[in-house]
Amino acid sequence: MRICVMGSGSRGNCTLVQAGSTVLLIDNGFSGAEINRRLHAIGCGPEMLTAILVTHEHNDHIAGVGVLSRQAGVPVYANPATHRAAEEKWGRLAARMEFGTGEAFALGDLQIHPFAVSHDTADPVGFVLTDGHYRVGYCTDTGKITTLIEYHLRDCHALVLESNHDPQMLRDGPYPLKLQQRVLSSQGHLANEAAGRFLKKTLAGNSNLAHVVLAHLSETNNLPRLALEAAWAGLGSDFARLRVIAAAQDRPCPLLDLMATEG
Repeated sequence: MRICVMGSGSRGNCTLVQAGSTVLLIDNGFSGAEINRRLHAIGCGPEMLTAILVTHEHNDHIAGVGVLSRQAGVPVYANPATHRAAEEKWGRLAARMEFGTGEAFALGDLQIHPFAVSHDTADPVGFVLTDGHYRVGYCTDTGKITTLIEYHLRDCHALVLESNHDPQMLRDGPYPLKLQQRVLSSQGHLANEAAGRFLKKTLAGNSNLAHVVLAHLSETNNLPRLALEAAWAGLGSDFARLRVIAAAQDRPCPLLDLMATEG
């Protein structure tokens, strides 16, 4: 099982997950030309895609979903509320597929479990994806870590986790007060320290976790160094057994092969 965050931030989000012949994208906030460029940069291509999974309807997650679905002929999976909220933005799809939040479903070589997160959209979700041996958790665009999120992200071998902002940078930065309040709210985005606290808690009961990708870093209100420092502070001495990286907005992260870390 392999994962690659193709780019993450306020200008576009997309993550690739591969198991056997199944190749999925979680979201696509990039143009057709840009996602093609990034796919080819990691040795992939749109013709290899099995489907696109969608977390929610904000533009930085769906701007390129419709064009990629039509060009590559791949189905788009989202819950009914997200389909309704996004259909005018992404237009015609190669195939419109629905899942229920909280209801696991099979897609090729993967079992996928969408779970509710806390964000200001119609019915936002995160995902746990498993090939029967490895588990990958994906959780961005949530204003808080709920008990439900903790439950679903237990025992994962890899996590893509939001670490959106440094609260002091947000307060001192250019965002108007209303936007600051939205980011800080329980339906906004996760702060660095909150991500670090969650990692510390989940690592205490999880000997499987080997990879953490900190995602959706704000280019205005965060720095990769601050996100990583908060994660390491949360992990304490346990961080030595993890690979923790910060996703970039302008390029794919390294392709992570979960099998390569076993043993």
